[in-house]
Amino acid sequence: TIVICTGGGGIPTMYDGNGKLRGVEVVVDKDLASALLARELEADLYVMATDVDAVYRDFGTPNAAPIRETSYQDLKAGGFPAGSMGPKVVAACWFAEVTGKRAAIGALDDIERIVAGTAGTQVLPCESNPTSVFQLPTTLPDPPGVDPRESGV
Repeated sequence: TIVICTGGGGIPTMYDGNGKLRGVEVVVDKDLASALLARELEADLYVMATDVDAVYRDFGTPNAAPIRETSYQDLKAGGFPAGSMGPKVVAACWFAEVTGKRAAIGALDDIERIVAGTAGTQVLPCESNPTSVFQLPTTLPDPPGVDPRESGV
């Protein structure tokens, strides 16, 4: 088991045209960053631990109901609030869609059962894999290098 966490505290950088790292002003979404990292590490499962037991339809209303198991195609049509569960839902759906592997969202206290697939919201891959509506890369580009012929090396 490998636990990987992302979010907060990092300094966003990018390579400039000369192959040098430069600081940039951006907002890094920790949920999407961790989904991208999980994909790059070829993780078998992507889990987001939260303070609620599952993703809920109609959260905060009398009609609230937990979503225990769903496909990414069904979940991404759910309309979850951007400042709340929305980013986690997008990240889980994206991971399941581009990797064909399971993602899960649930309470930290239930982590063992979430990993086992018996708690939280389990986001399952579908047989078909349509084009992502999330507009994230399916591969990461290699960082640009300095051409040795131009640098005098």
